[in-house]
Amino acid sequence: MTFSLVARCPQTGMFGLAISSSSPAVAARCAFARAGVGAVSSQNITDPSLGPKMLDAMQAGKSAADAIANATDGYPHTEYRQLLAVDRHGGTAIRSGEHALGIWGEAFGENVASAGNLLESTSIPQAIVDGFLSATGHLGDRLIAAMQAGLAAGGEAGPVRSAGLMMVDKLDWPVTDLRCDWSDECPIAELAKLWDIYKPELEPYVRRALDPGNAPAFGVAGDA
Repeated sequence: MTFSLVARCPQTGMFGLAISSSSPAVAARCAFARAGVGAVSSQNITDPSLGPKMLDAMQAGKSAADAIANATDGYPHTEYRQLLAVDRHGGTAIRSGEHALGIWGEAFGENVASAGNLLESTSIPQAIVDGFLSATGHLGDRLIAAMQAGLAAGGEAGPVRSAGLMMVDKLDWPVTDLRCDWSDECPIAELAKLWDIYKPELEPYVRRALDPGNAPAFGVAGDA
């Protein structure tokens, strides 16, 4: 009941992922990223504990493929999980368990991987990867474009209700963590609107955290 992508920007070293689902608050359970390490998604009858396990393995030097193998080796119920990872070298890997729901698919490109389950067709992940690779601009722009391409190609078999966008860059916390936890219309469209609003504030928010004395003013009433 989910489709997503994980990606690395080779120019900036940023990692990010975007995800959407028919379930509520999908990004709260499925999206994980760590600066300088990678980005992962743990989806399809989700076990959120697998996200940190994969990131810990990549931080210890394992590749995306080895991190997924490390997280699932001997761990129960992994046949129900669909896992995606991208590592610091741009390597990608996906594991779709034998009990992945409905029509499911996987696709890979340079520095990007996409997978989904309960899809309209097996071609959706490739449409997402193609959308990412053909887009330009900020990593966030490309992630949004990829999700829009997946939705336009058919997306899930039923309507999606939640979506999320996460990016990390050099810091211990995500520089972007945007979520539409429920929408009766289109959460990917709502997420795109959120990104358009947040994008010009991303760098000012980072500067306020690192050097508030020299950060830009907020521009709100009462702000001197």
